Amino acid sequence: MSMCVAVAGAGGTVGRRLTALLAADHDVLSLTRSPERAARLGVHGRLVRADFDVRDGLAQAMEGADALFVATFDPANPRHDEHLLSAATVAGIRHVVKLSALAVTDPGAQDLVTRWQRRCEELWQGSGMTWTLLRARAFMSNSLSWAGAVRAGEPVATLYGDAPNACVDPADVAEVATHALTGTGHAGRMYALTGPRAVSAREQLAQLAGLLQRPLKLEDLTAQQALERWSTRYPLPVAQALLESACRQAAGAKASVTQDVLQVTGRPPTTFEAWARRHLTVFR
Repeated sequence: MSMCVAVAGAGGTVGRRLTALLAADHDVLSLTRSPERAARLGVHGRLVRADFDVRDGLAQAMEGADALFVATFDPANPRHDEHLLSAATVAGIRHVVKLSALAVTDPGAQDLVTRWQRRCEELWQGSGMTWTLLRARAFMSNSLSWAGAVRAGEPVATLYGDAPNACVDPADVAEVATHALTGTGHAGRMYALTGPRAVSAREQLAQLAGLLQRPLKLEDLTAQQALERWSTRYPLPVAQALLESACRQAAGAKASVTQDVLQVTGRPPTTFEAWARRHLTVFR
């Protein structure tokens, strides 16, 4: 049965893939701060300008939606989720699927970002509407940040290059989200989404090298060097949270795999090599 689904964060890594999957059978309201940028990225559905910093107008942007997907990133405070929740309640939305992170299940994860994610989960769990939580491990697409160095023949710089991470293809996350938004039996479920096995940055780079048929080199950063690099992109508290997260990964906290992608979609999760093969032109 066709539905109307609002996608908050439609221009994001998962959001734009989700709009493409949903648009085949459903009406999609793609909520984004910049419809112009979303159009360039190929976001599907009706592009609706929405600023999650501002509560006014959000309910109107969601008007007519049966379900809502939420992907936000505001670690300093949960106001984006608070505004979206308030608007979704006014709009009469019945079900929400919230993108979160698998770190919330780790008692040792007490960094700023994880604590914010836990607060956001609690908001939606107490919303009065039905909910599904998608707790994803790191995205395989994070390795796209290496593309410039790989194309230039320069070393790929990373922290803890031998630390394993059961990273997941964001397309798999989008597919799970599609089922959770439009199917039955997902209310109150918390899905842990990983790839089929844990791989390190060094292993990922070796697989890329094999596909490109040329050697690639990894350069190990110190913790201070990594912090300085992240601080150029994020506020210092967020950069420090990323460093804490990397330290947990080095201790093996992100190596375990789950079967939830298979359980929901009926197929095994994508391997890193398969993801890399699909995106190989970016690295050439």
